[in-house]
Amino acid sequence: MNLDQPSRQRHFEALYAADDDPWHVRDKWYERRKRAILLASLGKSRYRNAFEPGCGNGEMSAALAQRCDQLLACDGSASAVAAARRRVAQAGAERGRVRVERRSLPADWPRAAAFDLVVVSELAYYFEPAALVSLLSLAGASVEAGGELVLCHYLHDFDDRAASTELVHAAAGRLPGFVRTLRHADEDFLLEVFRKQGGNT
Repeated sequence: MNLDQPSRQRHFEALYAADDDPWHVRDKWYERRKRAILLASLGKSRYRNAFEPGCGNGEMSAALAQRCDQLLACDGSASAVAAARRRVAQAGAERGRVRVERRSLPADWPRAAAFDLVVVSELAYYFEPAALVSLLSLAGASVEAGGELVLCHYLHDFDDRAASTELVHAAAGRLPGFVRTLRHADEDFLLEVFRKQGGNT
């Protein structure tokens, strides 16, 4: 399925409007296992200010909220944002400490913010080459020295993929100023953690 970004955004809105868990991320073992491995792969026990673009229905957001003083999560789908807000509230995250916003990426990336954790999970492969370069550049620029950029993506092919997982992660690996601290590859997904050089680790 070759969709431009506005069409892709409408596609995701339709999916989340029909079902607030279209990929069964709450209960599917693949999703629960992947989430646990990602959380266990983070280099620090706690983060000051984190960003999760493409948060979907907020399952990962609810888990990240337990490790972050401040968390900004966003999605382009209004229905996904509503579901994510419900999920983080259910998880007991205090209002104001976790914010879930509707943002269209890469245009609405929070450029003025500096994060010590950015988690890009099951997102970057939906972007065409120019938008992907912009997304990753913005992600790299927004991570502060000593902070971490995490990428986690499904390896198998599917209809609305715009880029391969291997291409996405290779591009992230070329971001200046980062060193890879972890790489996990199994038959289903690729997870990598990159730390921005400088700062106290």
